[in-house]
Amino acid sequence: MTKYRVPAIERAHAVLEVLAREPSKYRLIDLANRFHVNKSSMFVLLRTMEQLGWVQKDKKETYALGPALGALAAAYFQQFDLVQVFYREAAAAVERVKETVQLAVLDDDHILYLAKEESRSPVQLVTSPGMRFPAHATALGKAMLSRLNREQFCRLFPSASLKSVTPYTIIDSELLWKQTRQVQKDGCACDEQEAVIGIYCVAAPIYNQLGRIEAAVSFAMGEASWEKKRERARAEIIRLARRLSLHAGFSFFSEGGN
Repeated sequence: MTKYRVPAIERAHAVLEVLAREPSKYRLIDLANRFHVNKSSMFVLLRTMEQLGWVQKDKKETYALGPALGALAAAYFQQFDLVQVFYREAAAAVERVKETVQLAVLDDDHILYLAKEESRSPVQLVTSPGMRFPAHATALGKAMLSRLNREQFCRLFPSASLKSVTPYTIIDSELLWKQTRQVQKDGCACDEQEAVIGIYCVAAPIYNQLGRIEAAVSFAMGEASWEKKRERARAEIIRLARRLSLHAGFSFFSEGGN
């Protein structure tokens, strides 16, 4: 509600986002023009932010992020718990799609389930936190395997033939490699009964502050729901992964902001 918003804080936040994208580019007058405020108002804002250590000014009179933000970020990441954040964020996604969401990390050539937010769907999953499953047979695994380069992928899967989990499992390592490259383009991965007969999944990767894939989240559902909800689930899982990536410190500035 606008009743509880503080415009000065919102403007300070907007300035920080601009400086994060393009450090040491903007002078006082540039920022005033960009945000359509008079020079004196922007001066007061920047001066306050400078005193707080949020921004710093160089010899060219341009501004960049200040050291206080680094200290705050370090404190945040010391306290950061992906599982806790997952449970806070996943409930809304489950409510929108009405299907179960899972969180996992890559553990060699397997995935390790960390958390699950269940829906009221009649389809119940056999997986639970602490369980491991072959990465190549799951959407979660494919989403995280997309971070590997060719050499890393071949070390993890040296054989041309992979273990079949169901009759639908991708067992050709070259085809699996191509699917992981497609994940980089699409932003998500799918498995259609490749891990469990009757279960369809869509997953998206979670990036950390270094821009590396740290984990992944997925929706899982039965065939009837998959036919109806596939596109909605795809959009929602990408949205959830994006929010978790932001919590983990990943910057989407290069994609045009968040």
